Formats: sequence, structure tokens, C-alpha cells
Amino acid sequence: MHIHILGICGTFMGGLAVLAKEAGHKVTGCDANVYPPMSTQLEAQGIGLIEGFDPEQIKLNPDLFVIGNVVSRGNPLMEEILNRGLPYVSGPQWIGEHILRGKWVLAVAGTHGKTTTSSMLAWLLEDAGYHPGFLIGGVPMNFGISARLSGQGADSDFFVIEADEYDTAFFDKRSKFVHYHAKTAILNNLEYDHADIFPDLTAIETQFHHLVRTVPGVGRLVVNGREESLKRVVARGCWSEMEWFGGAQSDWSLVEHADDSFDVIFKGKNEGRVCWALSGAHNRMNGLAAIAAARHVGVPVAQAIASLGRFDNVKRRMELRGTVKGIAVYDDFAHHPTAIATTVAGLRKKVGKARILAVLEPRSNTMKLGTMKDALPDSLIEADLVFGYGAKGSGKEALGWDLGAALAPLGDKAQAFDAIDALVAAIAQAAKPGDHVLVMSNGGFGGVHQKLLDALR
Repeated sequence: MHIHILGICGTFMGGLAVLAKEAGHKVTGCDANVYPPMSTQLEAQGIGLIEGFDPEQIKLNPDLFVIGNVVSRGNPLMEEILNRGLPYVSGPQWIGEHILRGKWVLAVAGTHGKTTTSSMLAWLLEDAGYHPGFLIGGVPMNFGISARLSGQGADSDFFVIEADEYDTAFFDKRSKFVHYHAKTAILNNLEYDHADIFPDLTAIETQFHHLVRTVPGVGRLVVNGREESLKRVVARGCWSEMEWFGGAQSDWSLVEHADDSFDVIFKGKNEGRVCWALSGAHNRMNGLAAIAAARHVGVPVAQAIASLGRFDNVKRRMELRGTVKGIAVYDDFAHHPTAIATTVAGLRKKVGKARILAVLEPRSNTMKLGTMKDALPDSLIEADLVFGYGAKGSGKEALGWDLGAALAPLGDKAQAFDAIDALVAAIAQAAKPGDHVLVMSNGGFGGVHQKLLDALR
């Protein structure tokens, strides 16, 4: 089959393209922004890319158009597809029908930690010899790729997927994860996000319950026992096995230690200690969920505990980008206030009393709408200095609110900038040997990490 992908350079659709090529399909695609690194990754796979959405692409005559959720009505190529009555389908539906069908799907859902927990789970299965396929919204360092059909040339029965609650396509407003038909599903956490498509938390809880409804009776839900929102979700109805983790009276619990190791407790029995390089309570919860999910497919708990000790995290998750003159520069994907607070707290525990310079770009759709701007100061309270970046104007990347005013409760320790060069200069001037510069954004942030390292030199 020849598929032509609209919006191919997004993380999810780019992963879909790789999987489709591995499965033997002819794959081409287009996007408004065809540039590295995604363009080079796809071209290395032999996938033809076209810049823009010219209706002339109809002449490629594919068997099917696969539509990403960045495409909306008014897109010239999409309008031509509709006018001609040509066959099209959403990316998540295509994945569900052509890649996941017949697989034991392990889906990881939640407002936070999807990428890290999916990466952990894929690694636990890999290290146990299952060689799973996976599609993850980041690059697990244990694998070096974000998507594959299966490992070691084997046709694995298992597939790990990051299960996003964002909507599927302009013509399908259900969350992506309803298309995956998971047999094992982690519900990691749930709070309000995606203000551009969900009016309130209840609307997101409804989508999560749609996911619960798709898990078969022989399947299993692994649910965070600390989250009242998830308790409400499963209270609407659950037809599968269920194990709780992390909360009081949960099946799975943990005992934390000062060195960030933790003991795994299952039904009151101590199963062993995870000793690893990761830090933060959020990562311990992610790890506990991954162990519980891996057990559902047969990975012994002791094996999973040992495997987590060999887990190398994910790119852009507290990733050290370099150290210059004793100043460390980190890259992290945090963009929601809860994730920002958790990330800063994790670094604080790691570095003790050393100074943390937090550098933030509010870039997600929710943040650009200003829905959570009032929560920013509290999320950054543990940082010693805060540098915010928000483009002004009416462009796509511009904030619709005053970042400086939002950070004002932090007083003199916070500054806001609307130019990358001025931001970099201010950070370079303020940084001292022994400092830790934590850059947080869910985008490329104008290459600020390398610019900072260059300026510090």
C-alpha cells in the first residue's frame, strides 16, 4: 500500500511513517515545516518528503491519505482530498488497524510522564527478551529511536505505545488512545491540560473513561491510587482486572530512600530495591507503574527491578547538554506547571544548595492561552533565578498574555524576555561556577541550549 501522510514531521506522525515503512508500505508525506532533525530521520528511511500542502500532491495517487491532527479544514490539500472523495483516515486509526491489530498492546496514558513511563516499560520488556515494538513521543536512550515494529528482526507479539489524550483529527474529536485497543493500560495521573480542546477536567475524565471501556475483561488497568480524578474515572465503570499503585491501600507501593533508590512493595511483600540514576518522586511512580504493567505480560518483578537499574532515561528529560566553566546546562521537556515544579524539585534534591537558574518557554497550546499562567510562580519557587521567554506579537508562537506580569510574584529573581539573544546574554552574565541552568520547553526553544553553552565559553 502507498500511503501519503499529511503532517508527517510531527513526533507521532513521523513515528507512524517509520513503522509503516518497516511494515513494507510505500510512504511519502508532506508538512508545512520540513526540516531537521525529523526530515533527515525520515529521508534516511527512504521516505519522500514534500514541503507544504499543495493540492498537486493528489497526482502521487496514493492508496490512502493518512491525516495528522495538525491538519484542519481549509488546508488546500485536504480540501482537494474531500472534494474528490478520496480515501483518508486519521493517524491513530491507521496505527490501530494496520500496526496494533493482533498485538498485545501496552498503552501508557496520563497528563504527565507518558514518554518516560512508556520508555521504561519498553525497556523492561526488551531486557526480559520480549523485543517489543513501540511508538514513543521521545527518544529512549536505551534504544536510540522513537519507534520500531519489533526488536532483533522478530515479529514480537507486544507493542508499547504512548497513549495521548489529545484529539485524533479534525474529523474525529475522540482522544487518540481509543484507537489502540490496549490489553494493558497504565493510567498514570490526570489533571487539567489541553485548554484548547477540553473545557474542563470532567471532559478529559470522560475521554479517559472511553479508554477504560476499550480494555477487555482479560486486560488490566494499572491505576495511580493517589489521583482522585482517576478514582472518578474508574468509578464510572470498569470491566477489566485492576491494580492500584502508589496510594494508601494500593496493590503496589514503594519505600523511598535518600539516594533516590526505592523498595518495591507488592501486596505487602518487599520485592527488592531499584537502584538507578534517576531522581524525583515522579520517576519513582513512573517506575512502579512500569513494573506493574510488565508483570501483566509475564516479566518477573525481580527481573523488572534489575532492568530499571539499567534504564538510561529519555532524551530531553533532565538531559545534561554540557558543562562549561563549572556551569551545567540541562534540557527538559517540562511545560505544564505541575511538571515544571516536579522537575525543579528533582534537580533541587540532586544539587542540594547549589543555585538553580530556571529557563522557561511557555509554548504548549494550553500555556499560550494563559490558562495556567497564575500557577507559574509557585511552580518555580524552588529556583534561585528565573528567566522566561515569550515572543510578543500576533504570530503563531506568540503568547497572548504578559509573561513578565505572570512572573512578578517571584520578585527580583525573575525576568522575562521576548528575544532569544537577550535571554542568553542575561543568563550568561548571571551564571557562576557551580550553577545549574535548567532549560524547560516542549519545543526547540530557538536552539537556546547550544547558544547558552557557546555564550558561557
